[in-house]
Amino acid sequence: MSQPWSSSACAATVTRRQFLTALAASGANLLLADCALHGIGLGGDPPRRIDVHHHILPPVYLAEARERIIAQGQGFLPERVLQWTPEAALAELDETGTATAIVSISTPGVSFGDLQAARHLARACNDYAARLASDHPGRFGFFAVLPLPDVEGALRELGYALDVLKADGVGFLTSYGDRWLGDDRFTPVLDELDQRKAVVYVHPTGPNCCRELIPYVPYVFTELPHDTTRAITSLLFAGAFGRFRAIRFIFSHAGGTLPMVVGRIARQSRAMPTLAARVPRGVEYELQRLYYEIAGSANAPAMAALRSLVPPSQVLFGSDFPWARLQATVEGLAELRLPSSDRRGIERENALTLFPRLRTGAA
Repeated sequence: MSQPWSSSACAATVTRRQFLTALAASGANLLLADCALHGIGLGGDPPRRIDVHHHILPPVYLAEARERIIAQGQGFLPERVLQWTPEAALAELDETGTATAIVSISTPGVSFGDLQAARHLARACNDYAARLASDHPGRFGFFAVLPLPDVEGALRELGYALDVLKADGVGFLTSYGDRWLGDDRFTPVLDELDQRKAVVYVHPTGPNCCRELIPYVPYVFTELPHDTTRAITSLLFAGAFGRFRAIRFIFSHAGGTLPMVVGRIARQSRAMPTLAARVPRGVEYELQRLYYEIAGSANAPAMAALRSLVPPSQVLFGSDFPWARLQATVEGLAELRLPSSDRRGIERENALTLFPRLRTGAA
């Protein structure tokens, strides 16, 4: 079992005497900077961050999806992705003072055209994630992967994952083929998740329609954030946010492009009676209830747009490891110089609203 925090200088208890000694030696600034990076206080407090956008690549998944993952990288795929191990993930958590990662399977998901194979792969990945969490108490939780667009298989798997494996929630992709989450086909799954008051984490993918729109621009640059916006608007104008009010949704990458276009969507939909009737409390009301994690988005433009849309309580820490490093979000947040209460909320407290079990134990 891993150590619950880093072996860096800050991981050990820093006493008042040690701090004053460092200060006298003009080294306090370095000490404070290191502690801030690792999320560890001068009292020897354990790390506090909770990363809700953190991926795993179980061996069984790599065996089935390796070539698809490489293809989706479109020439950019850090070596650490295909070399993922639990030990590498724990080292990343420890290095950045992150207490817990809620892990998930990223795009391309588990469904590649064979229904039974998708069901088998989803089960194998969920069993693996549950063992990972059990082997490292307090360090990992997981969002169960579902074999969508197979609704029957998804219902069976979510029952197993939530009831037997005790998953922290389920993970969706923004679209499956050319169907987005507001599509009527997915209503039985959303209804079941609503009855369970589940947490649903939504990760973007590239829809079939739009991967080659501009051949010389990788679709991961633009289509992933756009597809998050498509998924949110499909749920919004299907009336799903109103009907399935007990689901707690988390959307990736600060909502994609949504914060930049929400004013346009709200204004124009009010002039369209059919659409307006599906969002009786208003577009802004529904979107402000959602949660948004900030992997790849801890920068001034993205955060300004997101914070103009939602209250601080709806923003969560995310990294996109192993595609990206946790340190990118840590450093980005530090550079934003947010109020300390907002930063504490983003790094930990807001996630505890969704995952209260993490208030106890190693987390």
